[in-house]
Amino acid sequence: MWVKHNMTEIHSSLRSQVRVLTLLLLTLFLWGCAGTPQKKEPQPKTPAPEKQQPIKQSAISLTLPPSQFSAVLNSAEQSLAEFNWMQASVVLEELPVDGLSSNDETYVGYLQARIAYIRGDQSQALKQLEQLDYPGINPALRYRILSFQHYILETQGDSLASAELADQILRTTQADTAAAWKRSVWQNLERTDEQQLLAALPNAADPQWRGWLSLALINRQTGAEMQRELVQWRTQNQGHPATNPLPGGLDFLLASSNQNGKVALILPLSGPLAQAGKAVLDGFLAAHYANSSAGQATNELFVIDVGEFPSASDAYDEALREGASIVVGPLSKEALANLATRPERPIPILALNRINPILPAQGSALVQLSLASEDEAISIAELAFGRGARRAIIITPAGDWGGKVETALRERWASLGGTIASNTTYSTYDDYSNSVTSALSLDASEQRASGLRTTIGINIEFTPRRRQDADAIFLLSHNGAEARSIRPLLAFHYAGDLPVYAISNIYNGIPDERNQDLNGIQLVETPWLLGANPDLLAALATGDATSGNYTRLNALGADAYLVQSNFLRLQSGADALMRGNTGLLSMDPTLSIKRQLSPATFDAGVLTAQ
Repeated sequence: MWVKHNMTEIHSSLRSQVRVLTLLLLTLFLWGCAGTPQKKEPQPKTPAPEKQQPIKQSAISLTLPPSQFSAVLNSAEQSLAEFNWMQASVVLEELPVDGLSSNDETYVGYLQARIAYIRGDQSQALKQLEQLDYPGINPALRYRILSFQHYILETQGDSLASAELADQILRTTQADTAAAWKRSVWQNLERTDEQQLLAALPNAADPQWRGWLSLALINRQTGAEMQRELVQWRTQNQGHPATNPLPGGLDFLLASSNQNGKVALILPLSGPLAQAGKAVLDGFLAAHYANSSAGQATNELFVIDVGEFPSASDAYDEALREGASIVVGPLSKEALANLATRPERPIPILALNRINPILPAQGSALVQLSLASEDEAISIAELAFGRGARRAIIITPAGDWGGKVETALRERWASLGGTIASNTTYSTYDDYSNSVTSALSLDASEQRASGLRTTIGINIEFTPRRRQDADAIFLLSHNGAEARSIRPLLAFHYAGDLPVYAISNIYNGIPDERNQDLNGIQLVETPWLLGANPDLLAALATGDATSGNYTRLNALGADAYLVQSNFLRLQSGADALMRGNTGLLSMDPTLSIKRQLSPATFDAGVLTAQ
């Protein structure tokens, strides 16, 4: 849930989320005030965030108990906040063997668990934390222990256990952190497989936890049935912390509306991006017709080929003339940059790419939804760290794309506490072997052997030895061809035992026998390609609307439909959460939709969910 395990920083971060949420709500509220230029239509009544009932909290203090050894403990805490576990260990050695109070012993145990975690011994860290939770424990210490335990479970991907523990913490936390813990419960439930939820529900004896599980299962439904069950759940769970407001922006689904919106799709349907634009359109239309067939209300659609206008801004003006209430698109960065310079945006935009920064403008919000590889780089950093890796090798293609992806990876890896053992780049096929040799420091090993031969004058037998200080490899390849060439080289150069992490670029969505060479690679992939929406994928395949590298753009189109049809939910700011085809979708303070992808691996050449 958090980056650094420093409680002062944690509480400050949680308070700042409230301020960020307020700004988000103000920005997105402008959409509710913006109608079409020709005709003002009634807007749905939406829950006012400032009137939401607060979660009732007990008046426990989270201030640490006094200690005569506070200076030593604070020093160790500071070292751990900087991920310096060795310095923290040295500091704790200053404490006497005997004479510590029970609170001091508990605090030291908690700090030692953090040392174990930073070193990569996660099982030992969890074992120590479980032993520290005893009857009568100081509430402030218990809060820190449970928070850290939750953090470990979350990074390991144990979503159901993380949600249950967050629910326990929510019951006793202070009011200023309650909203963040409530959000954590819901996010982890949304990450949990439906079969796990179904299996857990009959065994949930605690009413509050059972309420969370039943609400999560209701949210797996769609349409009017889901809305009816949400109303019924709220009636039956008046005192539940998820009741008011409902998590994930679900309150906005219950807001009645008489507005029949008109959606303008601004996409490139001619020119060099025509195939990409068509793939997005196909995915959008497939989702639209699937919802219409299920009896759900849908908006009127009309499509604008951005290539027929001098600029994206001109296409946007055409959408205004046609009476659109929201624009979906454009797709290219250049077209998005053109829209971002408009001084006014009378109707909101759901752009299908991402640029930074977006210039402020009068009117409605500009939200960005994209398949940014940087999101995936962040996800594999979290995946590797959660599985115990701490010191990594990075292999990256040369060029701007590789640089951006590597930067995103490095920043997230460092914030988690990971370090880089070495990194290398490659440009062409001829570079692959040399790049791998350099990354593994095999060239240095060979130089040492050559020097020894020269010194002793004997041609000795020698096996190169790769560097031993790395426990993971990040392979940030452009495509499957590159990854299929480099992966075997890692085994050939004595690194076959190191786990390899990659982003979804290495798989184009088409089964291929050559993917045997990718076996064992761990990656993050869109739920779309892991079977999350088989009916919609089958409908696209039947209509010959999906092919090869464009299948993820089909998923992007389907998610564009999902987000635009739930656009009001974005007014819940950081709480907004939707299970999409390209990942679990949430929104950051810049109004960019972030994607959390699903872990997968190649087994016998087939991509398999983990």
